[in-house]
Amino acid sequence: MIRQPAVAGMFYAGDANQLTSDIEETFQGLEGRRIGGPLIALVVPHAGYMYSGRTAAYAYRLLVERSFDTIVLVGPSHQDYFGGVSVYPGEAYRTPLGDVPLDTALRDSLVECSPLIRSIQEGHRQEHSLEVQIPFLQIVSPKSSILPLVMGDQREETCLELGRALSRCVAGKKILLVASSDLSHFYPSHLAKRKDTETMSAIAAMDEEELLAKLDNGRVEACGGGPIAAVIGASKLLGAAGCTILHSCNSGDITGDRNRVVGYCSAAIWRAN
Repeated sequence: MIRQPAVAGMFYAGDANQLTSDIEETFQGLEGRRIGGPLIALVVPHAGYMYSGRTAAYAYRLLVERSFDTIVLVGPSHQDYFGGVSVYPGEAYRTPLGDVPLDTALRDSLVECSPLIRSIQEGHRQEHSLEVQIPFLQIVSPKSSILPLVMGDQREETCLELGRALSRCVAGKKILLVASSDLSHFYPSHLAKRKDTETMSAIAAMDEEELLAKLDNGRVEACGGGPIAAVIGASKLLGAAGCTILHSCNSGDITGDRNRVVGYCSAAIWRAN
């Protein structure tokens, strides 16, 4: 069973040659950011490439000189609503660039590790938050397998349990964690920047509990706040020493319309050398 692309031709180009060209263009003239040690995890946005592709590229550029056996993708569910976390039960995810195989052994380990994680199709059929990451990975890390996880709920207990399960199952392996999230939605740019700065402050501090508390009371917004919290929690259990914000912007920086914007950021979590 192969998960077919749902947003090709909408969030990114449906033609393989055009898609490759578009991704390569996001890296052009990119100023590299140094991080403090071996890479554990990334935070990346998931909007259409014309809006957030450049911000995502700041994160994925770090993979050009690094290799991972498996990349675990954690995203929110925009379409389906269910309890816990779903991992795709098939063999691969497909994009116009081809098929990327799933790490089925890691999938089995995660499902055994926590009753909150189930191998089901809910959350995967039409979800874009993970799909838009995969063409980038096919360009910068073509030998890696993936494991796509969708959070059907983002309650604190789900986030913390997923973080613990991930840390137990990936410890000692060449695995990268990726949290997929946009930030605030549809505020005037000046207000969005204020909210997003506060969100990025919690991310940079690797304080998942503060992030979840502020999301819960509406002080900040991030549609993938739960995935970010889970990945931060797992990273800390895996020995994370710091987090670097790589890039941030909002849709108004691209379109010029600053009345209703969506915020984006990318970040890298690393352990000490």
